[in-house]
Amino acid sequence: MKKILLIGKLNDIIKETSKFLSQSFHVQICSNNVNVLEGMMKIVNPDLVLISLVGTYDVDTSIFFMLSGQYPQVPVLTIGTKEESSTFFKYYEESQFENLVRPVENTIIMDAVCRRLGLDKDETIQNTESKIKENQDRKLILVVDDNGTSLRTMKAMLEDYYEVALAISGMQAMASIGRKRPDLILLDYEMPVCDGKMTLEMIRADKDLKDIPVIFLTAINDRANIEAVLKLKPAGYFLKPAAKDRLLAEIGRILNNASS
Repeated sequence: MKKILLIGKLNDIIKETSKFLSQSFHVQICSNNVNVLEGMMKIVNPDLVLISLVGTYDVDTSIFFMLSGQYPQVPVLTIGTKEESSTFFKYYEESQFENLVRPVENTIIMDAVCRRLGLDKDETIQNTESKIKENQDRKLILVVDDNGTSLRTMKAMLEDYYEVALAISGMQAMASIGRKRPDLILLDYEMPVCDGKMTLEMIRADKDLKDIPVIFLTAINDRANIEAVLKLKPAGYFLKPAAKDRLLAEIGRILNNASS
């Protein structure tokens, strides 16, 4: 399945666009901060970048410079009014970039995405309808880790069995949970600024989220660290790197218990 990185402020437009495209593509939402985007480009390795220009004054022009300089092979679609896109007219002279004038229907966005990816739209929609029926009960797992390699590894382990969302920090994890509630969270214990303990505390402080099972992942194998992890009473914990078979078995056990 093709991967799309959707960039922009989290608002109703972004949520609706993400929900629509996620039926046919792997969609990962990213803020319009160029430093965050650089990290997510390496982690997600998208086939297409989609940028919402709502609130153009907040869109860093260096995002366009970075994409054209470092990722010229990745097609970029922007969605904005003529006024919103006027700041970036010089970039639209390059074949890499294309603007869709807002307001725009989701069907037009799908047309443009399929065209830029070289896909047959009707075939893509048929495949989507089949996949929706097949995966209507597929559980969502959120993986939170500040290490891009770890995120890619975990995604590869899980994506054949579950819908997978990624976050590179505790704060991004909370934003992701706000968009779509996961059925289970794999949470790195050692992260800068907002570590696993703080992230878990924020999750449990919300009455609507407190029952989401959380499995801690930790790279430190000593008694004091393990005791500190267990005191938080997670649904489980694994030492990195987690063995695929054991991890899948534990996830399955926890999700079965949660649904019973």
